[in-house]
Amino acid sequence: MAMEAAEIERLIKEGLPGASVEIRDLAGDGNHYAATVIDESFRGKSRVQQHQMVYATLKGQMGGVLHALALQTNVPD
Repeated sequence: MAMEAAEIERLIKEGLPGASVEIRDLAGDGNHYAATVIDESFRGKSRVQQHQMVYATLKGQMGGVLHALALQTNVPD
């Protein structure tokens, strides 16, 4: 069972209100996505901490319904 890009975006924006989120389906199979997430709450956090924050918004879907998510995170300019 695949996860829709819109659902990934919704979950991330729900968990990180105000974040800029861009989702790309890498393989066209609904299982391999890339996400760029830009949010002020990442400021002062390590890259690992930023990614953990994004994964937490996905409510346990990583490794299950959502097979792979390549992440790029950053703070706004």
